Amino acid sequence: MFYKDDRLALFIDGANLYAAGKSLGFDIDYKLLRQEFDRRGKLTRAYYYTALVEGEEYSPIRPLVDWLHYNGYCVVTKPAREYTDAQGRRKVKGNMDIELTVDAMELAPHLDHAVLFSGDGDFRPLVAALQRRGVRVSVVSTIRSQPPMIADDLRRQADNFIELDALRDIIGRPPREPQQVET
Repeated sequence: MFYKDDRLALFIDGANLYAAGKSLGFDIDYKLLRQEFDRRGKLTRAYYYTALVEGEEYSPIRPLVDWLHYNGYCVVTKPAREYTDAQGRRKVKGNMDIELTVDAMELAPHLDHAVLFSGDGDFRPLVAALQRRGVRVSVVSTIRSQPPMIADDLRRQADNFIELDALRDIIGRPPREPQQVET
């Protein structure tokens, strides 16, 4: 439930939201997402969290990060760490949970409603802590993917669960096809 006078903040776990949208077959239009939550209350902040691989010639996420930064989002990044797993595969790790949690707790005294875009069960204690401070918490993720992208205990802890697929017509756009290079 949203109220027009609510002071809202969005906390977007970029990697998690991207994966949820991809599992449902659509991309997020971040301009429409911001407009939708502006309409639902008094949007005070919209945070977007992502890790960036350093040293790459081209990062596919860089244009999005730049666009978000110039269009009113508070973009929080940190370098991703590369490592090799036990099977010799190259992996990238860039968890932003602590940064998101610290920002949410610092902003809590100035909020009526926090909207968390993540299904990560590690955020359940954050949701409970925000609720103890009188902040209502909505969680946006999906149970319609196989497997579901939201942890059951996070969904149960939230004041409100918003199914990402239900927002498809409001904030979604078809996924971009890889560009073909003509020869």
